[in-house]
Amino acid sequence: MLPRLTELRKLRWLALVLLLSFLPALAQTTYVKAGKLFDSQTGTYRSDVVLVIQGERIQSVEPASFEPPPGAHILDLSHAYVLPGLIDCHVHLGSRADHYAEISHFQDTPFDSAIVAVVNARKTLEAGFTTVRDLGSRPFLAVDLRKNIDAGLIPGPRIVASGPGISITGGHGDLNNYSPQTSQSMFPQQRDFKIADGVEQVQQTVRAQVKYNVDVIKIMASGGVLSKGDQPGAPQYSFEELKIAAETAHQSGRKIAAHAHGAQSIKWAIQAGIDSVEHASLVDDEGIRLAKEHGAYFVMDIYNDDYILNTAPKYGIPEELLVKERALGQLQRENFRKAFHGGVKMAFGTDAGVYPHGDNARQFHYMVMYGMSPAEAIRTATWNAADLLGRSADVGSLIPGHYADLIAVTDDPLSHVEVLEHISLVMKGGTVVRDELAHP
Repeated sequence: MLPRLTELRKLRWLALVLLLSFLPALAQTTYVKAGKLFDSQTGTYRSDVVLVIQGERIQSVEPASFEPPPGAHILDLSHAYVLPGLIDCHVHLGSRADHYAEISHFQDTPFDSAIVAVVNARKTLEAGFTTVRDLGSRPFLAVDLRKNIDAGLIPGPRIVASGPGISITGGHGDLNNYSPQTSQSMFPQQRDFKIADGVEQVQQTVRAQVKYNVDVIKIMASGGVLSKGDQPGAPQYSFEELKIAAETAHQSGRKIAAHAHGAQSIKWAIQAGIDSVEHASLVDDEGIRLAKEHGAYFVMDIYNDDYILNTAPKYGIPEELLVKERALGQLQRENFRKAFHGGVKMAFGTDAGVYPHGDNARQFHYMVMYGMSPAEAIRTATWNAADLLGRSADVGSLIPGHYADLIAVTDDPLSHVEVLEHISLVMKGGTVVRDELAHP
């Protein structure tokens, strides 16, 4: 006699439970022998440890005396310096640094940006940046890129994705100084997702972006450098507009980043509850005090001034933008020093796309030049960055339960931080994606 229907269901349930109990055993276990393991919480090394990696995550961290079982898969980095995968909190994966000519605004399609983003995602990952926050690509390109990377269709870092930066009419995110007959259409339409004036429109635009599954909101609080017709120091959004943007983002469980060069916009953004201030070029003493008091992060892109002034002219950058950069670049670096020594929380962010993707680590040199120790600079791209992104349970340190995202170099970055500009080995989620150390 056939079992009753309820008995069949019980048997199926039991089979499913047994299968799930065996899944961890089916995932490959990798044992990584690390000669020096960077502790991103303290900024120091642990010597001679073994990382036990089960599938995508770290199962345990064992002393050197630990013996992997016979026939185990071992990655020997006993002569290397092993660090958590690096995090860049401000990139534009859909942007090219050899594409500054104004005509590109009208020639490039969303498909061009998508193809560029696929290439840039791989370059970024192979440079040792296993997590990034994309703060402004074509509408929802970063969301789709995140989805396809997570599905394993294309290689790339873990992405915390924003939509297009929200701007006032005529602001840093708008198409300025063309004739009224000139327009640029977007899909989805620009008006719905990028341009917002007044408290009600700002709130609606944040909600519309959340609807399409962004991880973070980006808002243009002040004017910018790489845009026509506006000035970096000029406030764009009012305090009330920034406050409703922050409240609406937080109500949806999202963080919010504010592009803000000007001193007044920085202070309004902090007081409004914005989580991170991007650029912060013209911050004053009061802004530094407020940032420390409120626990806001500064993400200051102090490398790309070199590229904009020395290389971008070869690719057609307008003189108007160069004038703004000349006035701002060195001030931003000096204010980086002041903010850091003033106790502001700092996270690593480079504005990649303004300069070529894959060169992200060049910023470490300038962070050390302007006041940080190498360990402090590395912590901004590991421990601090993970905290800012709300991903401290998954990335930013090499501890049990975290993703097995790591990098290895053969020289000590605490002695010479520039060694991070060429990473010898990159692992993301337990899988080696770059290896120049001749492992079989």
